[in-house]
Amino acid sequence: SITKERTEVILQGTSSLDPNDPAAVWEELDFKCKPGNLKRRPCFISPYHYRLDWLMWFAAFQTYEQNEWIIHLAGKLLAQEEETLSLMATNPFAGRAPP
Repeated sequence: SITKERTEVILQGTSSLDPNDPAAVWEELDFKCKPGNLKRRPCFISPYHYRLDWLMWFAAFQTYEQNEWIIHLAGKLLAQEEETLSLMATNPFAGRAPP
């Protein structure tokens, strides 16, 4: 155990024209091995790890200013770049307009 609390960065998007609308539905982009759903079986690929997922774990302990790459990641996800989307476990916007 490293910490007693689990802090994580969660990336979400919405198809709503007004993201501030209380009725906007926000959908989470899942990572392949980052902790997320507590009921999901843990990812185990020994002795390797998914670097992006590992970086997301550390980013949760700092600010986005200390992890500028998160802004670039979000931009690439918004642009629906295939290379970036291949790093994700799920894309709730597949086959739909970008968030």
